[in-house]
Amino acid sequence: MGKVITIAQQKGGSGKTTLAVNLAIAFLGQGRKVAVLDIDPQGSLGRWFMARREALEDPGLDFATSSAWGTAYECEKLRKVNDIVLVDTPPKIDADLRPALRESDLVIVPVAASHLDLWATESVLELADRERRKALVVLNRVTPRARVTAEVTEGVDALSAPRAVTALGNRVAFADALGRGLGVSELSRSSAAAKEIASLALEIESLLG
Repeated sequence: MGKVITIAQQKGGSGKTTLAVNLAIAFLGQGRKVAVLDIDPQGSLGRWFMARREALEDPGLDFATSSAWGTAYECEKLRKVNDIVLVDTPPKIDADLRPALRESDLVIVPVAASHLDLWATESVLELADRERRKALVVLNRVTPRARVTAEVTEGVDALSAPRAVTALGNRVAFADALGRGLGVSELSRSSAAAKEIASLALEIESLLG
């Protein structure tokens, strides 16, 4: 059975879909069978997948969409035939998120370098803890040497879940790749963005065991 990774954050604009897409492509590049599941009504992950189908002859990975309450059924199907299933969730914390958390082997919580994102993170971690699910906080859209980055990093380190060593920079490459239906590693394997994603994927692999 494959592993399920849920990307969750109650604040919009934290980069959930960008993270889900690029981790999916990173794992795909390792020779894994990968699926992405979109349970966010906004459907950003689905739009990326359709752009990918137009850009490439073979998308290379499975895609499914579901209501929150259909998550368990879709995860069960997808993990039977894939090594990794990445779930993109709505930007809110309520009963809609619980089914995805219950299916998860790991919950990843992206935190953009802002105090608003930091404040929104605690409740996500509390919910993951209630469901007894392992969580990992990932700093996203980081600007090096900025005071707010240092302050948010300090705040994250005080939370109940570990912080990934790898932080993702505030890079145009992420938006560029997303719009083309690609991951950053497919644009350029040697780019800073691609190296960050590859490093994060290795950290996640280690946590999944």
